[in-house]
Amino acid sequence: MKTIIRSLLILLIALFINKTSFGLPQKNNAYDVVIYGGTASGIMAAIAAAKEGAKVVVLEPKLHIGGMVTGGLAATDIGRRSVIGGYPLAFYKRLGKYYNYQSITKDSIGWFPEPHVAELVLNQMIKEAGVTVYFQKRLKEKGGVKIKDGKITSIVMENGDEFAGKVFIDATYEGDLMAFAGVSYIVGREAQSQYNEYSAGVRDAFGSQSAYDDNGKLLPGVQTQAPGPVGSGDKKTQAYNFRLSLTNNPNNITPFPKPQHYDTRKYVELLRTTLTLINKEGAVQAAEHMFPGMGKVPHDKVDLNTADYVGGNWDYPDGSYARRKQIWADHVDYVAGYMYFLGHDERLPTEYRNVINSWGLSKDEFTDNHNWPYELYVREARRMVGEHVITQQDVVSDMQKPDAVGLGSYGLDVHPMQAWVNEKGLLKYEGRPQRTEPERMKHIPYQIPYRALTPKKSEVKNLLVPVCMSASHVAYSTLRMEPQYMILGQAAGTAAYLAFKQQKSVQDIDSKELAAILLARGAYLESSIKTLNDLKPGAGID
Repeated sequence: MKTIIRSLLILLIALFINKTSFGLPQKNNAYDVVIYGGTASGIMAAIAAAKEGAKVVVLEPKLHIGGMVTGGLAATDIGRRSVIGGYPLAFYKRLGKYYNYQSITKDSIGWFPEPHVAELVLNQMIKEAGVTVYFQKRLKEKGGVKIKDGKITSIVMENGDEFAGKVFIDATYEGDLMAFAGVSYIVGREAQSQYNEYSAGVRDAFGSQSAYDDNGKLLPGVQTQAPGPVGSGDKKTQAYNFRLSLTNNPNNITPFPKPQHYDTRKYVELLRTTLTLINKEGAVQAAEHMFPGMGKVPHDKVDLNTADYVGGNWDYPDGSYARRKQIWADHVDYVAGYMYFLGHDERLPTEYRNVINSWGLSKDEFTDNHNWPYELYVREARRMVGEHVITQQDVVSDMQKPDAVGLGSYGLDVHPMQAWVNEKGLLKYEGRPQRTEPERMKHIPYQIPYRALTPKKSEVKNLLVPVCMSASHVAYSTLRMEPQYMILGQAAGTAAYLAFKQQKSVQDIDSKELAAILLARGAYLESSIKTLNDLKPGAGID
């Protein structure tokens, strides 16, 4: 009963704070900047545009703002902390103040917040900026984008509500507004030859287990056909999962649920690798490996990021809403089954299962969704092909840009793309990028160019895309971190303000003027670390 009451209170607070509508026809829907997607990137864009003086609206298809930042990704992928400035840094500082970190940590910044606390702080920031947010506003799949003379004039929601604007921002993980507006994009991996990227395309195989179960049947999800040669392109996308908020606090546990479509055959490989680890380290220690990072997220919580559903997402990026719903549900079944299997399959030792079952879903997270994350972890979907495509060279060697609007620093990070059986009957995976630069180079900051946020001018003149930005698959593997999405959100919101204020296309605004505003608002556009020579011996991530 307490959980139900708390859920209703959260819903009422959201209604009050964000002046939210859940489907009633809206009037006076004309804005300077219309942002589709209430991800953390979208919220930063909204705050940036509103603080400069724009009338802004955020249209969120679901029920919560923040995307993955409030949807389960608590163990923030930072890279170098020194590249995160502006409104994103203000957000993390507020989190530190919430947790009173100034009395216990060196930098007093809350880099690893609980999801519900992150949502609370984002709601505070969006309210202070005076931004209107509407929930359950999903773009019509057909006829949802109205364009005249190369500019989007308005967008139409599934319930018929229409929102007009001078500049639009697509801050979704899927890039639906971008795609429905006719902007060029790609799904999958480019071949090595397209941009001369060493780490592009199909990668070297790894894995040595049998691809068959004990009855000689091929394991679920394993392809019978091998991928193309190393370096060749394809339409596949790296694996998705759900970032579960877990705890071992007995007063805050919801037991791992048994999924609706539970199939133990999906977890044969998991069983084999787990038994191998148990034989090596013992049951208790092997089970404890499932919950890394204890102490990083407050209040006895960890952010689980191990249950990748390889191959289960290939239809998602370009899929219809109906197809995506199926894939989403399939991922819920897989990830829930993953943890339920580890806690209940009797082929695993009792000691192991007891440790697993001493953990569970955090009862105080996602309280209106059975403690299950609000967001599927869409690591990569569509990627725009815009005025400039960021490639591997831009993030590992040619890292300085004349139109920089932010910094990145994370290493190339790709999860497995596919699994198949080879000619010897072994289970093989691939997807991990090979790198040519020294390992220590993976956290050398690089500048992110404004041109990567804009479509080709010949396609759309008033759209900015800070999440599904113009980047190759390889480059996107470092750009796809939430701090960078937020950094680019602030840049997009500021650029949108300049474009409507000066009555220019987004491609024609002065990037130097944009940079000056960003710097004045605390953004970081340059780093003192530009080469390996700038690193002190033994220096790691700051």
